[in-house]
Amino acid sequence: MSIPASTEATDILWQRARDLDAADPLSAYREHFIGTDTALSYLDGNSLGRPLKRTVADVGSFIQESWGGRLIRGWDEEWLELPQAIGDQLGRAVLGAAPGQTIIADSTTVVLYKLIRAALAAVTDPARTEIVLDTDNFPTDRYLVEGIAREGGLTLRWIDADPASGVTVEQVRAATGPATAVVVLSQIAYRSGFLADLPGITAAVHDAGALMVWDLCHSAGSVEIGLDAADVDFAAGCTYKYLNGGPGSPAFAYVNARHLPGLQQPIWGWMGRKDAFEMGSGYEAAAGIRGFLSGTPAIFGMLAMRGTLDLLEEAGMAAVREKSRLLTAFAVELHDAWLAPAGVTLGTPRDPELRGSHITVDHPAFREMTAALWDQDVIPDFRAPQGIRIGLSPLSTSFAELYRGVAAIRERLGSGGFDKITSVPVN
Repeated sequence: MSIPASTEATDILWQRARDLDAADPLSAYREHFIGTDTALSYLDGNSLGRPLKRTVADVGSFIQESWGGRLIRGWDEEWLELPQAIGDQLGRAVLGAAPGQTIIADSTTVVLYKLIRAALAAVTDPARTEIVLDTDNFPTDRYLVEGIAREGGLTLRWIDADPASGVTVEQVRAATGPATAVVVLSQIAYRSGFLADLPGITAAVHDAGALMVWDLCHSAGSVEIGLDAADVDFAAGCTYKYLNGGPGSPAFAYVNARHLPGLQQPIWGWMGRKDAFEMGSGYEAAAGIRGFLSGTPAIFGMLAMRGTLDLLEEAGMAAVREKSRLLTAFAVELHDAWLAPAGVTLGTPRDPELRGSHITVDHPAFREMTAALWDQDVIPDFRAPQGIRIGLSPLSTSFAELYRGVAAIRERLGSGGFDKITSVPVN
């Protein structure tokens, strides 16, 4: 990896990256991940996290011993309990959720569908016919809600979200009222990285007499959440970003314990039935959070995330969040010094308390530039129309890696007239 030739400002920023890495209490965790000892600059951990080195052994052991050795006996001995066992660890380590409220199941899309439909079914007031959502939420969330509203003859009330910021408590209070049934929002905006006020918005929704469904895809494993403390009703999220579960690893569902008695999700599958292996007639949901299962659990897809959950429990989410703040702050500092002079604009809040673990920078050249960056092993994430997301995974991303990646973006933009390049160490 090469960067523009040395200048005083460049030297200062490079030294700052080295100092931040030297002072980072989580720096040793980087060694647990595959590929962190190479020159590749990975700035897309908010889309797909790096694999852990232990995952190679975990998967190999599972194939040889658990699957290959125990065969079908594995279901009775362990596998049937994994969705809730891993869910409870996820709740404890990441979500701020007591046991019995979180389970691993399906894709994020399917989990969100189940939760939104279950939430609507729990609303008994016939006057509550509106679902509130925002215009800049992730497409799956918007499409799902549009489809559910069509199914149920419900009305959509849209919050016009600023892509450079996000949905505020005041906007939610203005959009909710006696007709509101359910509100569906993301804690972290997928474009801008804006971090919504989860406790404040949840309280506002409850004040309106409605139920809250949170999408935690960009927050689980990167920020402190506190679902129980905020009295959140329902939440879903993926596990392949900051939880390093791997491509297509199954999502999770959280249901507040006060809603579980009598709650019914809409996809009745054999694994969510009481005494599933009776294969009996009729459907009677399993008690508690297990009733949110439908089909056979994706055991393979759950294996990798256990390693990350162990690390997150050991490190603590407070320390992870602090490093996230420092990483994004340094990314903004690099933007201001190097990219802004080339006409790049920051599409993320400057206040570190108002952003998650990625920032977005915008420039008309970024669509074509992204492929060229990938070819030189600098991997950010493009989001139309002209944004590059710089995703920073606190356990696996170093400040030097971030420095090298943004330096490559600057070099591609041709800012500052730097012609000569010089090498920078990988670590």
